[in-house]
Amino acid sequence: MARRLPSQPPVLPGFSFVHVLGSGGFADVFLYEQNMPRRQVAVKVMLSEVVNDQVRQMFQAEANLMAQLSGHPSILTVHQAGVSGDGRPYLVMELASASLSERYRRERIPVAEVLRIAVRIGSAVETAHRAGVLHRDLKPSNILLTAYGHPVLSDFGIASTIAAVREEESVGLSIPWSAPEVLLDETGGSVSSEVWALAATMYSLLAGRSPFEVPGGSNSSSDLMSRIARAKPQPINRPDVPASLEELLRRSMSRRPEQRPASVLELVREFQQIESELGLPQTPLEIAMDDWALGTVSDMEDRTRLRPLAGGASTAVKPRRRRRVAEQATEAPAAVRTVREASSPSRATVPATTNGQRAVTWVLVGAAALVVVLGAITVAVLLRASGAAGGIPTVADITGRQQGSTVLFTWPDPGLQNGDRYQILTGDGATSIQQADRFVVDGNPGETVCVTVTVYRDGKTGAPSAQKCVDMGEK
Repeated sequence: MARRLPSQPPVLPGFSFVHVLGSGGFADVFLYEQNMPRRQVAVKVMLSEVVNDQVRQMFQAEANLMAQLSGHPSILTVHQAGVSGDGRPYLVMELASASLSERYRRERIPVAEVLRIAVRIGSAVETAHRAGVLHRDLKPSNILLTAYGHPVLSDFGIASTIAAVREEESVGLSIPWSAPEVLLDETGGSVSSEVWALAATMYSLLAGRSPFEVPGGSNSSSDLMSRIARAKPQPINRPDVPASLEELLRRSMSRRPEQRPASVLELVREFQQIESELGLPQTPLEIAMDDWALGTVSDMEDRTRLRPLAGGASTAVKPRRRRRVAEQATEAPAAVRTVREASSPSRATVPATTNGQRAVTWVLVGAAALVVVLGAITVAVLLRASGAAGGIPTVADITGRQQGSTVLFTWPDPGLQNGDRYQILTGDGATSIQQADRFVVDGNPGETVCVTVTVYRDGKTGAPSAQKCVDMGEK
């Protein structure tokens, strides 16, 4: 876990500071008490070192988005927004607990509870999509619990309107829960990638780890990205998780977006169907009634009716058109492109052939795989070159040494300009932005601690450094 001291809490008229709640890569969250009406609230404050005109606009957009959506019972409520006396933008939000993001790592969350969370958070995501908004950072730590135990979706910090997402756009992301097409920069986000992220999040709540994390193995960013690109999640290994639920999650994390449920609403309906399969009461959808009322009564009935599952299996999804370039790049992970093993039924069923025919077939498959790998490596080189060509320097020669239970990473100044910052990505997917040319990461004996450093300039990032890793020995 990255270590950074929180910023100084700002003086806010009408509020009294209580204590620090948490720190992130771009903002700190503090507990304040509002004087009138008297209540405790969470205040998210941007870090002064990252505030510029573009960041202010992004923060204002987040405030507006959350204000528009926070009437939803499963979206965190925003009370107000403003700019503190020292120039830092802030959001005053409903106080909620982040205990779920810690709980799933240390104990088994019951299947019934995970399904309830899935339907409620899925309803929130579907509502955002109907408003034209992609969340783009769905993960366990962004699901909070209210004082009454109701799950709510938080942190629309990198959310974007669907129409504004461009192919060349670069955004922050959380690797363990990101779809392969997002990691490959094929898209800045889509409804299909949100289906993936929601499924990956629910998988995590059931398994106690992210879908492509190998217990006891190497789980660096590059390892995770390579596994995500192959889209072969580890088995959940829980006898109480029904096969239909695990199959649904696996299908929702298919490498090909057209093989996933066509919308979050379809995914939520299948979660409800599994509740019925287990003899549980269905968690109701939380969708704005005005939107549903746009169709006829018969149309509304059809849209709210759950489809029966043939033989208990999950329903098939309707294929959708995708960009040709995405189809050509489906086998390529982010750093070292590897060919995905044939796993679909159409590939698994092969008619009998002679030995000669088999040999020809494998030669052709090998040649096609080589073309995909070489083409993907070329794309990776071009992408790296395009980042460097933008004039943003690249960090090199990172050194790391263990200091007790931490690792200190340092690097020489690559030629920063006034206003430049370093963006640090740790092996667990956490990010942080700072000015200092050193970074401390906590670790445990036997762990491998890794960081990647990128220069952040005017809202853009340059080419990332080579990943630096340190194996933790005994304290």
